[in-house]
Amino acid sequence: MSSTIPACSANDDPDAMYTKLDGAGCLVVEDMASPGQVTAVRAELADRMATAKVADDKPDAFYPGITRRVVALMHRSPTMRDLMMHPVTEQLADRHLLPNCSKWTLNVTAALEVGPGARDQVLHREEDLYPYFPLPRPNLILASMWAMSDFTADNGGTQLVPGSHRWDADRKAAPDEVVRAEMPAGSVLYWLGGTLHGAGANSTSGDWRYGIVLTYNLGWLRQEENQHVSIPLADVLALPDAVRGRLGFDMDYENALGFYDRSVLAPRTTERKAST
Repeated sequence: MSSTIPACSANDDPDAMYTKLDGAGCLVVEDMASPGQVTAVRAELADRMATAKVADDKPDAFYPGITRRVVALMHRSPTMRDLMMHPVTEQLADRHLLPNCSKWTLNVTAALEVGPGARDQVLHREEDLYPYFPLPRPNLILASMWAMSDFTADNGGTQLVPGSHRWDADRKAAPDEVVRAEMPAGSVLYWLGGTLHGAGANSTSGDWRYGIVLTYNLGWLRQEENQHVSIPLADVLALPDAVRGRLGFDMDYENALGFYDRSVLAPRTTERKAST
């Protein structure tokens, strides 16, 4: 397996995209967000980012320091909510996840600004959340990183190990197997849940690198970020059905997972309609 990250355009054939993603375990797709959308996301999160604590680094900590982190993005950024439903993500996640479920849901949201001096994060797999399956695990997660600024090897571009989604548990990545994602703002890096990856060191740049993580998992798995308390219910009820379902607020009708009594929501729904 070549230690390179394949790349394509958002207008490329979805089947060809997924073939590259499945083969390497990672893929850069350019031209996913317009400059206006990038500007809007940054503006919507600016106040929260400005007050996010920047912790000192602890070498043994899983999360490197010198980084701003903000979660609950589906509540805080309407533009990011739209991008969460991007057709390319829908197509890739359908191909990767639907063989193992009847629906898939948003798993994690996080805005990350990696500052000058930040170290490499330890390599890990998104699917390590679910250690009950032996490596290589079945397809459980599709992850993405939206570039809100240019990603370079110098400013902390995400580390990836192409091909590692097919490795046995005892295989370790050699230094020459680790590559760093480079992509212009508006691009998206996708990687499979079994692919080794980690935040990259911002060791020589004087700039903050800004990215937004959205990951998706099988609908019958517990979401890492509890979307049910990350966004107020009144806001959820005002969302389109497709967005509400992607957040995990509907029932999996094939397996009856997540059923609820609709009458409990009826007063809130009536109140919302009356106020519009």
